[in-house]
Amino acid sequence: MENSATRDEKMLISRIASGDERAFKQLFEQWHPLLATHIFRVTQSQTLTEEIVQDVFLKIWNNRETLGDIRNFWTYLLVISRNHALNALQQKAREFKHWEQWVKDNATEAESTDPTSTFYTLIDEAIDKLSPRQKEIYLLHRHQRMTYQQIATHLNIGRETVKTHLESATSAISRHVKLQLAVTMTAIHLLL
Repeated sequence: MENSATRDEKMLISRIASGDERAFKQLFEQWHPLLATHIFRVTQSQTLTEEIVQDVFLKIWNNRETLGDIRNFWTYLLVISRNHALNALQQKAREFKHWEQWVKDNATEAESTDPTSTFYTLIDEAIDKLSPRQKEIYLLHRHQRMTYQQIATHLNIGRETVKTHLESATSAISRHVKLQLAVTMTAIHLLL
């Protein structure tokens, strides 16, 4: 005998299969926390977990016409999320191996064993990815120790513009370093 929760879920899935975006949003809100918890146990990375959850729900939406064939949605969700998580971890492991090879190819033996130099390498990579103006302002502030006002006068721009560029640059650098460290930690976790 089918209970009302199962019936409600089947109706919701049927509405999604017909293209009902509200029903999809409801499904997302209902299952997101549980799925994120499940995936986090596998990845041990909040950033990677969110990417996988988004990918899983995107796949569900893109394949919504086939949802009517699913008998147990939770099992279906677990299977596709596990597959996405494993694929993502394998991709991160490949990225880590490429990064590891890059370190071997581009660092002296002393640098490759020093975590501080690796950290500074990540920061340098992030700085290189900044826009030219952000990079210029960041380097004037951090390396030449110029104040916001000195930079503003030197570049003939407003102090608030300097502040905005520095905040954006610092945020971008922080995101880059955190992402690369998360990739490294995930890969290390996989190897252990």
